[in-house]
Amino acid sequence: MKFNTDFILTNKFSKIKAHPFHLVDRSPWPFLASFGALYLTFGGAMYMHSYLNGGYFLTFGLLLVIAISWMWWRDVVREGTFQGHHTKAVKKGLRMGMALFILSEACLFLAFFWAFFHSALAPSIYIGAIWPPVGVQLFNPLEVPLLNTIILLSSGVTVTWAHYAIYIPTKKYTFECKVALFLTILLGLIFTFFQGVEYLEAPFSINTGIYGSLFFVTTGFHGLHVIIGTLFLIVNFVRLLKNHFTYQDHLGFEFAIWYWHFVDVIWIFVYLFLYSHLFLYPVIA
Repeated sequence: MKFNTDFILTNKFSKIKAHPFHLVDRSPWPFLASFGALYLTFGGAMYMHSYLNGGYFLTFGLLLVIAISWMWWRDVVREGTFQGHHTKAVKKGLRMGMALFILSEACLFLAFFWAFFHSALAPSIYIGAIWPPVGVQLFNPLEVPLLNTIILLSSGVTVTWAHYAIYIPTKKYTFECKVALFLTILLGLIFTFFQGVEYLEAPFSINTGIYGSLFFVTTGFHGLHVIIGTLFLIVNFVRLLKNHFTYQDHLGFEFAIWYWHFVDVIWIFVYLFLYSHLFLYPVIA
Protein backbone atom coordinates (compact mmCIF):
# COMPACT_ATOMS: atom_id res chain seq x y z
CA MET A 1 0.00 0.00 0.00
CA LYS A 2 1.43 3.36 -1.06
CA PHE A 3 1.84 5.90 1.73
CA ASN A 4 0.72 9.36 0.68
CA THR A 5 2.88 12.00 2.35
CA ASP A 6 1.11 14.87 0.62
CA PHE A 7 -2.06 14.68 2.69
CA ILE A 8 -1.96 13.40 6.24
CA LEU A 9 -4.93 13.52 8.64
CA THR A 10 -3.97 13.57 12.26
CA ASN A 11 -5.31 14.51 15.70
CA LYS A 12 -4.85 17.81 17.47
CA PHE A 13 -1.97 16.53 19.60
CA SER A 14 0.25 15.68 16.62
CA LYS A 15 2.65 18.13 15.04
CA ILE A 16 2.17 16.60 11.58
CA LYS A 17 0.20 18.97 9.38
CA ALA A 18 -3.22 17.92 8.09
CA HIS A 19 -2.91 19.53 4.66
CA PRO A 20 -0.52 19.31 1.70
CA PHE A 21 0.45 23.00 1.69
CA HIS A 22 3.55 24.68 3.06
CA LEU A 23 2.90 27.48 5.52
CA VAL A 24 6.24 29.23 5.52
CA ASP A 25 7.88 30.45 8.69
CA ARG A 26 8.37 34.12 9.41
CA SER A 27 11.18 35.50 7.31
CA PRO A 28 12.97 38.88 7.19
CA TRP A 29 13.94 38.45 3.54
CA PRO A 30 10.87 40.02 1.82
CA PHE A 31 11.22 43.26 3.80
CA LEU A 32 15.01 43.38 3.46
CA ALA A 33 14.83 42.54 -0.26
CA SER A 34 12.43 45.44 -0.89
CA PHE A 35 14.72 47.74 1.12
CA GLY A 36 17.74 46.56 -0.87
CA ALA A 37 15.93 47.07 -4.18
CA LEU A 38 14.95 50.60 -3.13
CA TYR A 39 18.53 51.34 -2.09
CA LEU A 40 19.82 49.95 -5.40
CA THR A 41 17.37 52.11 -7.39
CA PHE A 42 18.31 55.29 -5.56
CA GLY A 43 21.98 54.46 -5.87
CA GLY A 44 21.64 53.86 -9.60
CA ALA A 45 19.80 57.15 -10.11
CA MET A 46 22.39 59.04 -8.05
CA TYR A 47 25.26 57.43 -9.96
CA MET A 48 23.78 58.15 -13.39
CA HIS A 49 23.19 61.80 -12.43
CA SER A 50 26.73 62.16 -11.00
CA TYR A 51 25.65 62.81 -7.43
CA LEU A 52 28.30 62.73 -4.71
CA ASN A 53 28.94 59.15 -3.48
CA GLY A 54 26.37 57.80 -5.91
CA GLY A 55 28.70 54.94 -6.82
CA TYR A 56 29.02 53.89 -3.19
CA PHE A 57 25.24 53.85 -2.75
CA LEU A 58 24.88 51.81 -5.94
CA THR A 59 27.53 49.31 -4.89
CA PHE A 60 26.08 48.90 -1.41
CA GLY A 61 22.56 48.40 -2.81
CA LEU A 62 23.80 45.80 -5.30
CA LEU A 63 25.73 43.87 -2.64
CA LEU A 64 22.70 44.01 -0.34
CA VAL A 65 20.40 42.59 -3.02
CA ILE A 66 22.88 39.83 -3.86
CA ALA A 67 23.37 38.85 -0.21
CA ILE A 68 19.63 38.79 0.55
CA SER A 69 18.89 36.85 -2.64
CA TRP A 70 21.53 34.29 -1.70
CA MET A 71 20.14 33.76 1.79
CA TRP A 72 16.53 33.66 0.60
CA TRP A 73 17.42 31.17 -2.10
CA ARG A 74 19.28 29.11 0.52
CA ASP A 75 16.15 28.93 2.67
CA VAL A 76 13.99 27.83 -0.26
CA VAL A 77 16.49 25.11 -1.21
CA ARG A 78 16.56 23.92 2.39
CA GLU A 79 12.76 23.81 2.59
CA GLY A 80 12.36 21.90 -0.65
CA THR A 81 15.38 19.59 -0.64
CA PHE A 82 16.05 18.75 3.00
CA GLN A 83 12.84 19.48 4.89
CA GLY A 84 10.43 18.00 2.34
CA HIS A 85 7.98 20.91 2.35
CA HIS A 86 7.56 20.94 -1.43
CA THR A 87 4.71 18.49 -1.79
CA LYS A 88 2.77 17.94 -5.01
CA ALA A 89 0.34 20.72 -4.13
CA VAL A 90 3.20 23.10 -3.35
CA LYS A 91 4.99 22.21 -6.59
CA LYS A 92 1.82 22.87 -8.55
CA GLY A 93 1.58 26.33 -7.01
CA LEU A 94 5.27 27.00 -7.66
CA ARG A 95 4.88 26.01 -11.31
CA MET A 96 1.91 28.34 -11.67
CA GLY A 97 3.85 31.14 -9.99
CA MET A 98 6.84 30.67 -12.29
CA ALA A 99 4.60 30.60 -15.36
CA LEU A 100 2.91 33.84 -14.28
CA PHE A 101 6.29 35.42 -13.58
CA ILE A 102 7.51 34.58 -17.10
CA LEU A 103 4.23 35.93 -18.49
CA SER A 104 4.80 39.21 -16.65
CA GLU A 105 8.33 39.36 -18.11
CA ALA A 106 6.88 38.79 -21.57
CA CYS A 107 4.51 41.73 -20.99
CA LEU A 108 7.51 43.89 -20.07
CA PHE A 109 9.21 43.17 -23.38
CA LEU A 110 5.91 43.56 -25.20
CA ALA A 111 5.84 47.14 -23.94
CA PHE A 112 9.34 47.74 -25.34
CA PHE A 113 8.42 46.27 -28.72
CA TRP A 114 5.17 48.25 -28.74
CA ALA A 115 7.16 51.47 -28.21
CA PHE A 116 9.58 50.45 -30.96
CA PHE A 117 6.88 49.78 -33.55
CA HIS A 118 4.93 52.87 -32.49
CA SER A 119 8.01 54.98 -33.28
CA ALA A 120 9.12 53.01 -36.33
CA LEU A 121 5.83 52.60 -38.22
CA ALA A 122 4.77 56.23 -37.77
CA PRO A 123 7.97 58.28 -37.36
CA SER A 124 7.47 61.73 -35.89
CA ILE A 125 8.39 64.87 -37.83
CA TYR A 126 10.73 65.71 -34.97
CA ILE A 127 13.04 62.89 -36.08
CA GLY A 128 12.66 63.67 -39.77
CA ALA A 129 9.61 61.43 -40.38
CA ILE A 130 11.96 58.54 -41.12
CA TRP A 131 13.09 55.46 -39.23
CA PRO A 132 15.73 55.09 -38.05
CA PRO A 133 16.27 58.83 -37.44
CA VAL A 134 18.68 60.77 -39.61
CA GLY A 135 22.29 60.44 -38.48
CA VAL A 136 21.89 57.10 -36.67
CA GLN A 137 24.37 54.50 -37.87
CA LEU A 138 22.92 51.01 -37.47
CA PHE A 139 24.69 47.85 -36.37
CA ASN A 140 25.52 45.33 -39.05
CA PRO A 141 23.15 42.44 -38.24
CA LEU A 142 25.54 39.93 -39.83
CA GLU A 143 28.41 40.62 -37.44
CA VAL A 144 28.30 40.51 -33.61
CA PRO A 145 24.46 40.36 -33.43
CA LEU A 146 24.38 37.25 -35.62
CA LEU A 147 27.21 35.69 -33.62
CA ASN A 148 25.34 36.34 -30.38
CA THR A 149 22.20 34.83 -31.91
CA ILE A 150 24.09 31.64 -32.77
CA ILE A 151 25.61 31.54 -29.27
CA LEU A 152 22.29 32.00 -27.47
CA LEU A 153 20.39 29.53 -29.65
CA SER A 154 23.21 27.02 -29.13
CA SER A 155 22.80 27.49 -25.38
CA GLY A 156 19.14 26.60 -25.83
CA VAL A 157 20.24 23.31 -27.40
CA THR A 158 22.68 22.51 -24.59
CA VAL A 159 20.18 23.33 -21.83
CA THR A 160 17.64 21.05 -23.55
CA TRP A 161 20.32 18.36 -23.64
CA ALA A 162 20.81 18.82 -19.89
CA HIS A 163 17.05 18.64 -19.32
CA TYR A 164 16.83 15.40 -21.27
CA ALA A 165 19.83 13.86 -19.48
CA ILE A 166 18.49 14.49 -15.98
CA TYR A 167 15.48 12.26 -16.67
CA ILE A 168 17.70 9.18 -17.12
CA PRO A 169 18.92 7.90 -13.73
CA THR A 170 22.36 6.61 -14.71
CA LYS A 171 25.85 7.89 -13.95
CA LYS A 172 26.53 8.39 -17.66
CA TYR A 173 23.59 10.72 -18.18
CA THR A 174 24.19 12.49 -14.86
CA PHE A 175 27.66 13.34 -16.16
CA GLU A 176 26.17 14.46 -19.48
CA CYS A 177 23.72 16.69 -17.61
CA LYS A 178 26.60 18.38 -15.79
CA VAL A 179 28.58 18.85 -19.01
CA ALA A 180 25.58 20.25 -20.91
CA LEU A 181 24.69 22.63 -18.08
CA PHE A 182 28.29 23.82 -17.84
CA LEU A 183 28.34 24.50 -21.60
CA THR A 184 25.09 26.47 -21.26
CA ILE A 185 26.60 28.64 -18.53
CA LEU A 186 29.74 29.17 -20.60
CA LEU A 187 27.71 30.22 -23.65
CA GLY A 188 25.68 32.63 -21.50
CA LEU A 189 28.89 34.26 -20.23
CA ILE A 190 30.28 34.51 -23.78
CA PHE A 191 27.03 36.14 -24.94
CA THR A 192 27.26 38.71 -22.14
CA PHE A 193 30.90 39.42 -23.00
CA PHE A 194 30.15 40.08 -26.67
CA GLN A 195 27.19 42.27 -25.81
CA GLY A 196 29.44 44.33 -23.54
CA VAL A 197 31.96 44.70 -26.38
CA GLU A 198 29.13 45.73 -28.69
CA TYR A 199 28.02 48.41 -26.25
CA LEU A 200 31.54 49.80 -25.98
CA GLU A 201 31.86 50.02 -29.78
CA ALA A 202 28.31 51.26 -30.45
CA PRO A 203 28.12 54.18 -32.93
CA PHE A 204 25.32 55.77 -30.86
CA SER A 205 24.37 56.01 -27.20
CA ILE A 206 21.23 55.88 -25.06
CA ASN A 207 21.05 59.68 -25.47
CA THR A 208 20.70 59.39 -29.26
CA GLY A 209 17.02 60.25 -29.34
CA ILE A 210 14.17 57.75 -29.31
CA TYR A 211 16.12 55.15 -31.27
CA GLY A 212 19.04 55.05 -28.85
CA SER A 213 16.71 54.93 -25.85
CA LEU A 214 14.64 52.06 -27.24
CA PHE A 215 17.68 50.11 -28.40
CA PHE A 216 19.66 50.26 -25.19
CA VAL A 217 16.68 49.84 -22.86
CA THR A 218 15.43 46.76 -24.74
CA THR A 219 18.80 45.09 -25.29
CA GLY A 220 19.97 46.16 -21.85
CA PHE A 221 16.99 44.58 -20.12
CA HIS A 222 17.49 41.44 -22.18
CA GLY A 223 21.15 41.40 -21.22
CA LEU A 224 20.14 41.74 -17.57
CA HIS A 225 17.83 38.74 -18.00
CA VAL A 226 20.70 36.77 -19.52
CA ILE A 227 22.87 37.59 -16.50
CA ILE A 228 20.07 36.59 -14.09
CA GLY A 229 19.44 33.40 -16.07
CA THR A 230 23.15 32.58 -16.02
CA LEU A 231 23.23 33.01 -12.23
CA PHE A 232 20.11 30.83 -12.03
CA LEU A 233 21.90 28.11 -14.00
CA ILE A 234 25.08 28.44 -11.89
CA VAL A 235 23.09 27.88 -8.70
CA ASN A 236 21.50 24.80 -10.23
CA PHE A 237 24.89 23.57 -11.43
CA VAL A 238 26.21 23.74 -7.87
CA ARG A 239 23.09 21.94 -6.64
CA LEU A 240 23.59 19.30 -9.32
CA LEU A 241 27.15 18.73 -8.08
CA LYS A 242 25.77 18.34 -4.55
CA ASN A 243 23.22 15.74 -5.75
CA HIS A 244 20.18 17.83 -4.84
CA PHE A 245 18.26 16.63 -7.90
CA THR A 246 16.83 13.32 -8.99
CA TYR A 247 15.15 12.34 -12.24
CA GLN A 248 11.81 12.64 -10.42
CA ASP A 249 12.44 15.79 -8.40
CA HIS A 250 14.31 18.71 -10.02
CA LEU A 251 11.86 21.59 -9.89
CA GLY A 252 14.44 24.36 -9.47
CA PHE A 253 16.40 23.07 -12.45
CA GLU A 254 13.22 22.91 -14.50
CA PHE A 255 12.42 26.54 -13.67
CA ALA A 256 15.90 27.62 -14.73
CA ILE A 257 15.35 25.88 -18.06
CA TRP A 258 11.99 27.60 -18.54
CA TYR A 259 13.58 30.96 -17.86
CA TRP A 260 16.48 30.31 -20.23
CA HIS A 261 14.18 29.30 -23.08
CA PHE A 262 12.21 32.49 -22.47
CA VAL A 263 15.44 34.50 -22.80
CA ASP A 264 16.18 32.67 -26.06
CA VAL A 265 12.77 33.42 -27.55
CA ILE A 266 12.91 37.10 -26.59
CA TRP A 267 16.33 37.44 -28.22
CA ILE A 268 14.98 36.13 -31.53
CA PHE A 269 12.50 39.04 -31.59
CA VAL A 270 15.18 41.49 -30.46
CA TYR A 271 17.45 40.39 -33.29
CA LEU A 272 14.72 40.44 -35.95
CA PHE A 273 13.29 43.83 -35.00
CA LEU A 274 16.09 45.89 -33.44
CA TYR A 275 19.09 44.58 -35.35
CA SER A 276 17.92 43.29 -38.73
CA HIS A 277 14.87 45.62 -38.85
CA LEU A 278 12.82 42.87 -40.42
CA PHE A 279 9.33 44.04 -41.53
CA LEU A 280 10.50 47.67 -41.45
CA TYR A 281 12.32 47.97 -44.78
CA PRO A 282 9.50 49.95 -46.44
CA VAL A 283 9.63 52.45 -43.59
CA ILE A 284 13.42 52.70 -43.70
CA ALA A 285 13.35 53.19 -47.45
